[in-house]
Amino acid sequence: MRLGQTVPNFKAETTKGPISFHEWQGNEWVVLFSHPADFTPVCTTELGRIAVHQPEFAKRNAKCLAHSVDALDSHVDWVNDIKSYCLDIPGDFPYPIIADPTRDLAVSLGMLDEDQKKDPEVAKTIRALFIISPDHKVRLSMFYPMSTGRNVDEILRTIDSLQLTDRLKVVATPANWTPGTKVMILPSVTDEEANKLFPKGFDKVSMPSGVNYVRTTENY
Repeated sequence: MRLGQTVPNFKAETTKGPISFHEWQGNEWVVLFSHPADFTPVCTTELGRIAVHQPEFAKRNAKCLAHSVDALDSHVDWVNDIKSYCLDIPGDFPYPIIADPTRDLAVSLGMLDEDQKKDPEVAKTIRALFIISPDHKVRLSMFYPMSTGRNVDEILRTIDSLQLTDRLKVVATPANWTPGTKVMILPSVTDEEANKLFPKGFDKVSMPSGVNYVRTTENY
């Protein structure tokens, strides 16, 4: 799945019943993420921490949808292990896990190659993650190897950035940005336009090249 591509309206069996993706998504953001296999240690921590952070996703009008190539009954048993390991999950396990034992969905979403899906050892999905906006488009993707778990705070930070820059299309968020810190004003915005957009001011940074392209503001 490439950035800007529309996620197909796939149908899937999940731990919370069957879904058709577009209808299930509704008018919310979605974090769709795969994990290599059930009953594995790193995946247990990932799904557990994402479940613990469910209220933070809800604040951002976002919901989570997990995926792996295991069967539905395996997912159900594994969820009990996750809840036992992550005792700070509030209430019931909050989001569905897709069962994709045929690996067809994994292939269609670019998590596996077609020629890999019949090999049970090779055909474990990498840690793919897609952030999907309410118009069903892929806005951000992350791919991690099986050996490296994902950072939930970074997932939330990227949602914050995407939602901010959708709302305020004349800025971008710099490295290590967090909400409330300085954003960058796009070079396509003139100083005159920036003065109108940010009446409380912005900072201009002089560069040795003499090209004036770095302007920051906290007044957004």
